Amino acid sequence: MTVLAAARIVTGDGGVSASPAFVVFEHGRIVATGTGTPPSGAVDLGDALLAPGFVDVQVNGIEGVDFARAEADEIAGVLSLLADRGVTRCLPTLVSAPLDSYIPALVRCKAAGAGGVHLEGPFLGGAPGAHPPDLLCTADLAWLTDLLDRFGDLIRLVTLAPEADPGLVATRTLVERGVTVALGHSTATYAEARAAADAGARLVTHLFNGMGPLHHREPGLPGAALTDRRLVPTVIADFVHVHPAVVQLVVTARPDAVLVSDTVGAVDVRDGAARLPDGTLAGAFESLDAGVRNVVSLGVSVAQAVRMVTGNVARAFGASDYGRIAAGCQADLVALDPETLAVRDVWVGGVRRGS
Repeated sequence: MTVLAAARIVTGDGGVSASPAFVVFEHGRIVATGTGTPPSGAVDLGDALLAPGFVDVQVNGIEGVDFARAEADEIAGVLSLLADRGVTRCLPTLVSAPLDSYIPALVRCKAAGAGGVHLEGPFLGGAPGAHPPDLLCTADLAWLTDLLDRFGDLIRLVTLAPEADPGLVATRTLVERGVTVALGHSTATYAEARAAADAGARLVTHLFNGMGPLHHREPGLPGAALTDRRLVPTVIADFVHVHPAVVQLVVTARPDAVLVSDTVGAVDVRDGAARLPDGTLAGAFESLDAGVRNVVSLGVSVAQAVRMVTGNVARAFGASDYGRIAAGCQADLVALDPETLAVRDVWVGGVRRGS
């Protein structure tokens, strides 16, 4: 049994404990939390804030490694690097590619120990962004069903466009198989986005990026993401993909929104983001902990910012055993500097990183 004592606990559901506080865990699970004098033998974290481990559901790679092309040992190395930055759980994201390339990539991700994968494409629509248009296609139900039969325990999230899913058959199939569906890279109308929500879609991928604009007479997919409570928007908070004022608007309108990094591997970084040669945004290079700090810089509380990378994610995926510091949850924990919110220490499944 391990006891961690800290100044406060940021619970992951929007709360902050009294001070001092402590967490007790055993066999990789939290068994108790409390405030006041901790039990004897506690590991003293001083003035640190103790938060749940961060969860990043959109990360394509980092520091020269692209999950879609990397070997299993390289993927494992990136997962370890992200854990050191507080991301104790993530979904390696595979962007649009030829259909025959997905199986080898998924095999490598599984061998690396990835707990899940996000397929961003290739069933995308009228706002491809950095996705090569020649690789996009209408949803292929036979291919998708075969992939789910082979990797159903690995595929956790699929981003698709309603206009690439006639009759929303693929959306319904994914939902029936326990996969979370996100809407993205789409010029769907407001009504089409809500119809996809009726079919079971539950997320909107990187709000405002890869979608039609928000217009006061045709709100489109952004309007649905801001007003339909069934559709939880994800947001890249590097302040390049979305202006800080708009990030603040999203947090106000949707306190259940989720932050993602959308980091990429080997890219051309210009003007604070990854870009294609023609200047098109191709991803970010700041990991999720930087996004938390950016949101707090807007005047958002630490509790709310942490919630956007912990409890909100779990809620969007219908999970109750991670994303919070509470009895029964996994002992994935991050110790944060109370002033800078820099990551000081990390525990994954109750094991301290580097120990």
